[in-house]
Amino acid sequence: MTAPTRIVDAHMHQWDPRTTPRDWRLTLNPLVYVPPLLDLAFKFVSRSDRESIADPAYLVNPYLLDEYGFDAGDLPIDTVVHVDSGWHGRGELAPVDETRWIAGLPFGDGAPRLGAIIGAADPSSPRFGSVLDAHADASPLFRGIRCLAAHHQDKGVRSWTTRNRLLMQPRFLDGFGQLAERDLVFETWVYSHDLPDVTELARRFPDTTIVLDHFGTPAGVLGPVGRSTGRSEAERRGLFDAWRDDLSAVAQHSNVVVKVSGLTLPVLGHQLPLRGQSVAVPELVARLQPLADHVIDVFGSGRSMWGSNSPLEKPVSTMAANVATMVELVRDRGSAAVADIFAATAERIYRIAP
Repeated sequence: MTAPTRIVDAHMHQWDPRTTPRDWRLTLNPLVYVPPLLDLAFKFVSRSDRESIADPAYLVNPYLLDEYGFDAGDLPIDTVVHVDSGWHGRGELAPVDETRWIAGLPFGDGAPRLGAIIGAADPSSPRFGSVLDAHADASPLFRGIRCLAAHHQDKGVRSWTTRNRLLMQPRFLDGFGQLAERDLVFETWVYSHDLPDVTELARRFPDTTIVLDHFGTPAGVLGPVGRSTGRSEAERRGLFDAWRDDLSAVAQHSNVVVKVSGLTLPVLGHQLPLRGQSVAVPELVARLQPLADHVIDVFGSGRSMWGSNSPLEKPVSTMAANVATMVELVRDRGSAAVADIFAATAERIYRIAP
């Protein structure tokens, strides 16, 4: 099977940490924009950051349309979905500034067009509804929000939220219904042990479309990470089995859609290549086939969509290798499945105009 003739990248990021408020600008001194100093400084950040991020160059430097275009190369990406990228301004309305900034970037000017924006907002906030409305006023392409709920009990695995089991917090649930009132999508990223919370959220709010990012990442399933995760083959098999069963339960709820993205996140336990190199496609296919097979088996291609998660997967794989790997992973599913995963599902979920 050949590569798709057109691609909607359902999960990409844009940022400029030198001019906009982002988390890593607060963490690293501007002097570390000099590569040798950056590598030296990175040795002193937490182990969880080092293992999860693998290469800080992709976070502390701007990643804008020129950089994305270079990474995409000749791939037939004509439309992208921007997903919130850790904007850390002051005040509850600060995330709206990111939506406004993204809407002002020169998408479509020799670059892929912007099909949708997924912003940030906290359903726990008393002003949640006002923030949603402000996002919508900032851009007609605003389609919903993402909440990072990836919290890990292993202190050596990076947690992306300080709130354990965020999706089940009472105040979070109290505000969540305002998404359905506005016909907005909810995206979340969890580690695999919290997949039952996604199932429960989908059960409680059947009228809200929930997008599960990075297929409910089973950290350590491919190799050891953190202090004590995935240390043995038996433990990794246990991680896979639990992830498989819990993801199957999530997929029983028709309002949940999955992103077959994050397949080359370092936190899965990938063996990392040297900087600037990429793991070969046949090796990636061998590692990832059981994961991808199960995702698409239980969700079907009509509820599965590909996203590059660019640039966060560059330490393991180039975007071209990522696409080639995905094509190989779905080789036996037919051209209709390829069209769903690489374009049609995202166009439907995010209401992307032709």
